[in-house]
Amino acid sequence: MPNFTVPDSVFREAAERFQTPFHIYDERGIRDNCRKLKDAFSWCGSFKEYFAVKALPNPAVMRILLQEDIGFACSSLTELMLAEAVGASGGQMMFSANDMPPEEFGYARKLGAHINLDDITHIRILNTNGGIPECVCLRFNPGGDFLTGTVIMGKPGEAKYGMTRSQLSEALTLLKRLGVTSFGLHAFLSSNSLDSAYYPALADLLFRTALELHRETGMTPAYVNLSGGIGIPYRPEDTAVSITQIGLQVKAAYQNILLRNHLTGVRLFTELGRYLTGPYGFLVTRAIHEKHIHKHYIGVDASACHLMRPAMYGAYHHLHVCGKRDNPPDHLYDVVGALCENNDKFAADRRLPETKPGDLIVIHDTGAHGASMGYNYNGRLRCAEVLLETGGSLRLIRRAETPRDYFATLDCDPAYGRLAGCVV
Repeated sequence: MPNFTVPDSVFREAAERFQTPFHIYDERGIRDNCRKLKDAFSWCGSFKEYFAVKALPNPAVMRILLQEDIGFACSSLTELMLAEAVGASGGQMMFSANDMPPEEFGYARKLGAHINLDDITHIRILNTNGGIPECVCLRFNPGGDFLTGTVIMGKPGEAKYGMTRSQLSEALTLLKRLGVTSFGLHAFLSSNSLDSAYYPALADLLFRTALELHRETGMTPAYVNLSGGIGIPYRPEDTAVSITQIGLQVKAAYQNILLRNHLTGVRLFTELGRYLTGPYGFLVTRAIHEKHIHKHYIGVDASACHLMRPAMYGAYHHLHVCGKRDNPPDHLYDVVGALCENNDKFAADRRLPETKPGDLIVIHDTGAHGASMGYNYNGRLRCAEVLLETGGSLRLIRRAETPRDYFATLDCDPAYGRLAGCVV
């Protein structure tokens, strides 16, 4: 169900203080969700969540997560730098490498981050860029379809990530010769899954594979990383997963496979992004135009530059008109932005109350893969980010871009004209 825990009065107050559009994040909701996740896996005393920085790379939010003892899963040099800047160090960072520039391995090793290798060829690259640590994680791609019963939960055979099963054995044999004494195992086989069976099925696969590799190589599995993939209920008819139930099912697999075979002390990691922060972010935008031709359109001051998912994936985001939640949804609208692309739509054929220019529209579940996927097509500028603090105060945690930002990286050599003169 949509998150209505933030009242419309907060959105109105924020819109009076900050220029629309902007993303606003609910600190209390994020903190409570972090604690719920950790409680669900508290049976594993060494459990650690590594928040996927790509979901919401804002330092203010990352500091909140760090205060909740959440680490960071980083996929680039700048994400590592961001994690370092907010105070994370060493084992509080997980670096997952997919087609990485070699120097990024070196920086991750300098910080002491966990290293998660995506391909067997990365062993050589890591060895000459930072060196091989005593424990290395390997990313597994089992190929084909990932099934629970007859239900396809993901298609890893079509994904670019991870190593084949035989490559895992080959990689560990090579790493053992290079001084590695223990290993981690990681896989990401589904995205935004609302099936509570996904994590337990993935855990079963990874625990069994870790046991096999232990028997083959004699090396000890230090941890299993279940990565992300747990979804959130974007649509009103969707039902949220029970993280408590998922935790208990993963515990059963842990006991039946690892403990029963005398593999004790194996740590459990997750890399949830969307699940942790997604429901606690909102994009607040203002209706600025209405158009009635073959369809009825409400134009807003946000665009796909501020929330790409609907344009990129056809993804659904619930939205409501501020102050009109209880009004009958007796009008059919496309809610659109100003980009020169027909897919710049936040909603198509959506039933809403009558909406007029000046109305505030709140788009739900933008706390992950919202602002982070922003871009500048058509010269549109990225919007601000605001934090609703636990005490009820509103704080600007990222200002909106200005034309000066847009022009700042251009060549301003006077020989090619005074581009700087364009800056306002």
